[in-house]
Amino acid sequence: MDRAISAATQNQRLRRRWLLGIALALAVGAGLFAFRSVLKPGIKRDNILTAVAETGDVEAALTASGVLVPGHEAVITSPIQSTIQRINVAVGSRVQPGQIILELDKELAGSSLAKLSDEQLRNQNKNSQLQLTLERNLNDLRAQEQVQRVKVSSLQSTLRDEQHLLKIGGGTAESVRQAELNLAVAQLEAERLRRQIENQQRVNAADVRELGYTVSMQQRSIKELADKLRQADISSQQPGVLTWVNENIGSTVQAGDALARVADLSSFRVRATISDTYAEQLHPGDAVVVRVNETDLRGHISNISPAVEKGVVTFFAELDDNHHPALRANLRADVFVVTKSHHNVLRLKNGPYYHGGREQLVFVVKDGRATRRVVQLGDSNFDYVQVTSGLRPGEEVVISDMKDHEDTPELTVKE
Repeated sequence: MDRAISAATQNQRLRRRWLLGIALALAVGAGLFAFRSVLKPGIKRDNILTAVAETGDVEAALTASGVLVPGHEAVITSPIQSTIQRINVAVGSRVQPGQIILELDKELAGSSLAKLSDEQLRNQNKNSQLQLTLERNLNDLRAQEQVQRVKVSSLQSTLRDEQHLLKIGGGTAESVRQAELNLAVAQLEAERLRRQIENQQRVNAADVRELGYTVSMQQRSIKELADKLRQADISSQQPGVLTWVNENIGSTVQAGDALARVADLSSFRVRATISDTYAEQLHPGDAVVVRVNETDLRGHISNISPAVEKGVVTFFAELDDNHHPALRANLRADVFVVTKSHHNVLRLKNGPYYHGGREQLVFVVKDGRATRRVVQLGDSNFDYVQVTSGLRPGEEVVISDMKDHEDTPELTVKE
C-alpha cells in the first residue's frame, strides 16, 4: 500500500533541485567566463617594455662607430737603415723629451759616413789640382798675349820706318803695304789671344763652381748622415706616454719606418667611421654627440677623409671637453652626427617597436589594456623618436617589438 510523501521530504527534494540548478548555472557561467578569457588575447607586463610620451628635444642623427685617439700623437721614424739593437722604455711608460726609447745599430751608418768623408777629401784634392791646372793654362795664354803685344809694337815700328823711307824716296809702296798687312795680322792674333784669355777665365770659373757644388753637396750629405747617426738613439721630442714601440730586436728597419709612437694623453679626439651611403650628409663643423660609457660629450666634425675604403668613410671629431675623465685611449664610443634639431616636441623613447617609417602601429597601455593605435612619427636618433600626431603627453606606450600582435586591436595586460 502506497504512502503519501511528507511535505518535509518534498521541500528537501525541491531545495536539492534548486541547489543543483544554481550550481549548474554557476558552472556554466564560470565556463563561459573562462572561455571568454581564453579567447581574449593578453600579454604579461613583465614581457614588455613601456615608455611615456613626453615633451623634449629630438636631434636627428646619423649613427657612426668611433674610437678615442690622443689629440696629439708623434710618430717617431727610423732616420737610417739599420737593425733594432735595444729597447729602453716599455709601452705605457711616460717619457720626457730627450729620453732614449730605442737604440739602433750604428755600424753600417758609421761606415757610410767614413766613406763619404774620404770621398770629400778626394774632392777637395781634385779641386786644388783643378785650380792649379786652370791657372797654369791661363798663365800660358797670358804669356802668349804678351809676346804678341811685343810683336805688334815691333811691326808698328817697322811700318813707321817703311812709311818714312817711302816719303824720302828710299822705300817702295809695296814695302809699306806689306808692313801694314803684317801689322794687321799681328793685331788680329793679339785680339784672338785676348778673347781666348777671357773665355778661359769664364771656363775656369765654371769648372771651379761645378766642383765647388760637388764639394758642397757632399758636405751636406756628410752633415745629414752625421745628424741621422746622432738620431740613431731614438728619443721623444715631447713629453707623453709611449703607446707603441717596435719590439722586434734584431729586425731590419728602413729609413722612414715607424719605430715608436708617443701620445699626449691630456686631450683626446674621436676617429669615426660610417657607411659611404651617408657621405654626402657629412660636413666639417657638423655637431656630434659622442657617447662613452653612458656619458655624452658634444663636439664637431673637424675633418673628413676624401677617400672611401671598403664602403666606409672616416672622419675625425673634436670634443668640446677633450680632457673629460671618462676619456681613455683606444676606447670605443658611439658617435651621433646631428643633422636636424627639434625643440619642445612630443617624443617617445626609441626601441624595438620603431621600424623607421613615418606611420606606425603602437599599443597604448591604459587600465590594464593595450590598445592598438596608428601614430605619425618624425625624425629620430638613438634615444628618441619624434611623434607628430596620434599620441598625447603622458600616455604609456609599448616600445617592445609587437609584430606578433599587429592584427590584434586590443590586448589584456596581465600583471
